[in-house]
Amino acid sequence: MKSSTASGGATSYDELLAAHGRPVTARGERTRASLVAAARAVFERDGYLDSRLVDITAEAKCSTGTFYTYFDSKEEVLAAVLEEAQRDMLHPGTGRIEKSDDPVAVIHASNEAYFAAFARNARLMELFDQIVLVDDRFREMRRQRNAAFVSRNAKAIRDLQRRGLADRDLDADVASRALSSMVSRLAHSFHSDLDEADFPVEQLVETATRLWTNALGLTTPRLEAD
Repeated sequence: MKSSTASGGATSYDELLAAHGRPVTARGERTRASLVAAARAVFERDGYLDSRLVDITAEAKCSTGTFYTYFDSKEEVLAAVLEEAQRDMLHPGTGRIEKSDDPVAVIHASNEAYFAAFARNARLMELFDQIVLVDDRFREMRRQRNAAFVSRNAKAIRDLQRRGLADRDLDADVASRALSSMVSRLAHSFHSDLDEADFPVEQLVETATRLWTNALGLTTPRLEAD
């Protein structure tokens, strides 16, 4: 399926993000941020396909001319919205997690932070699932995001293997891909309208952590719910 290039401009996801660059003044940064926040509110309320630029500018309380100072199209502002969500989901609670040297505690805290970040961005991720089906530029973004998660987790697994804490016979990259995909699909399923889960998210976090630690060959103490 070919990329949507209705704006007549960017042909890749990176070009969408780099089309205008970042504002050079604090005021410009505030205006751009208000447009991104407004676009997110409109996309989550109306859906991406049904949203209009006039809805975004009305939400941001600015003119259409101001919008075009920072973005050329609805696709560009969507890319900016998704970029912010990606940063939130890739680095949730990092400072708190890094204070522990207990690998099981780190995995548990990482999963807990990820599920919380996914909950904050669940509606946006639902829209993301839709847009990647019709626009290759956003499919590229998903590929980059997945690669970042897999690379980060593979690095952590290799560190555990070097420390003698994880099964050294595992291929860290393959294990990371499998375990990262599992957690991602669990989060998608839990927040899907098609899922009628009647258990607390804390149980999901503990189960995901047990599956991670058991798969890596770590000794897993019982994780007590807070």
